Amino acid sequence: MPIKIPDQLPALSVLANENIFVMSENRAINQEIRPMQVAILNLMPNKIEAEIQILRMLSNTPLQINIEFVRLNLNESKNTPKEHLDSFYYLFDEIKHKHYDGLIVTGAPLGQIDYEQVSYWNKITEVFDWAQSNVTSTMYSCWAVHAALYHFYGISRDLREQKLSGVYEHQTKDPMEPLTRGFDEEFKVPHSRYGEVKKSVYENQPQLNILAESSDAGVYLVATKDKKHVFVTGHPEYDATTLKDEYERDIKAGVESVIPANYLLDNDINNSPKNSWRSHGCLLFSNWLNYYVYQETPYQLEQN
Repeated sequence: MPIKIPDQLPALSVLANENIFVMSENRAINQEIRPMQVAILNLMPNKIEAEIQILRMLSNTPLQINIEFVRLNLNESKNTPKEHLDSFYYLFDEIKHKHYDGLIVTGAPLGQIDYEQVSYWNKITEVFDWAQSNVTSTMYSCWAVHAALYHFYGISRDLREQKLSGVYEHQTKDPMEPLTRGFDEEFKVPHSRYGEVKKSVYENQPQLNILAESSDAGVYLVATKDKKHVFVTGHPEYDATTLKDEYERDIKAGVESVIPANYLLDNDINNSPKNSWRSHGCLLFSNWLNYYVYQETPYQLEQN
């Protein structure tokens, strides 16, 4: 079954042209199915690009999913048209009375800023606490991982002098773990971040299980034992060109940067990159929806 999204959302036509199965809202209302209710708190500046990337990851599940995009406040994005936000996004205060099967919290370009200096820190911690009782399972990405770890466990990230940027080999840790079911023993994931939490810090938290890691990029995938929280430090949703676009943006802005590792042929920025991680990215999201959401959620969401 496909994900169900509003008829006029730009991602609908983009994904349909990629032969990805999505369903318009008008078509979905005629089906007698209890769809999964998934909210996406999109903190990225270019929200349309992030929408397409995440919806692409969610598209390969047999479940029907109702998607609702969420933002924290009215003045959040300078890189997305106001008309788009007004048409497709709910304010958190408008939906916080509801229950959801799943919640995805994206990363944000805040990797070098102290948490308490983030303008919406109080609001996002309100979301974190709300999700504890209103969401079956929450997936955090990149910056949101470190923010949630700090909020729930008091874990402070370390900041790298230079951004970790590139595509790295990873290994799964537990062959019986459902979240990595079907993964190869080694698989690739892009990373783009300054923040880092050491493996030993995760291991000191009895509630957390390390599920996948990289000898070069560190811990990648962590989940709580009750399946309510999934922490993804990399970016399996990235397009082939996203790391290149970020590098060129940083260079243009005068930020000292290195070409993303293990990414371009001959490490030449003029070469076109290839996507070597999408299959495992889709499988991760599909496994999360199946084993951490669908298999755990009550039929009546209010029982969450």
